[in-house]
Amino acid sequence: MYFESHAHYDDRQFNEDRDQLLSDLKNHNVGYVVNVGADMKSSYKSIELAEKYDFVYASVGVHPHEASKVTDKDYETLEKWLQHKKVVALGEIGLDFYYDHSPRDIQREVFTKQLKICENVTKPVIIHSREASQEVFDIIKASKVRKGVIHAYSGSLEMALDYIKMGFYIGIGGVLTFKNANKLLKVVENIPLEAILIETDSPYLSPVPVRGTRNNSQNLKYIVKKISEIKQIDEEKIEKITLQSAKDLFCIN
Repeated sequence: MYFESHAHYDDRQFNEDRDQLLSDLKNHNVGYVVNVGADMKSSYKSIELAEKYDFVYASVGVHPHEASKVTDKDYETLEKWLQHKKVVALGEIGLDFYYDHSPRDIQREVFTKQLKICENVTKPVIIHSREASQEVFDIIKASKVRKGVIHAYSGSLEMALDYIKMGFYIGIGGVLTFKNANKLLKVVENIPLEAILIETDSPYLSPVPVRGTRNNSQNLKYIVKKISEIKQIDEEKIEKITLQSAKDLFCIN
């Protein structure tokens, strides 16, 4: 059974068939889904999905793209939402210096303040990092947060190992199947399987052989297949270990 550790089924790309698709996931060996918030609206929608489906859980947080829109009241709301029984993480939060949709100083401030929220609760963080690997690492290290997953990991092997030592998991998705994924291949080859979570980032980043189409959790099988090829480990074992790791991180029995 697969544990989808990062998806966005609240996205408008699923408006036409969301219920049908989610209802069918268990028939494709997907037993758990964490629907991840990217702003206050999508975080609330994630909670609604988690309340509707027993196998769906929510993460709430504000993506760096939306950092300039955050208010003081939003931090209070996020802290309140983290008490919800189906909310299993804070995120996705972090820095994105590739698009810079929000000014970098505001991204840093909002990221730091959201990490501060997680210092007061027992729930993990889901981290977004793009073109800001070292700064994201340094901000996390300077905080007291030591539990979470680095989503869509794109950093070095050395940094991945440092994150693992700090208590974090490495999120691996469809990018692993791309032709130019040499750096990520090296990471997957050399980190412990027990430190890997599988994810799709649906509806984005569809893996080969369905790259270019709308992504969904049924495509986790292609990611597991690629990990199996790289690490020379049976797919069934990868499925079992990543399932248990995700359940451990998100405190799901």
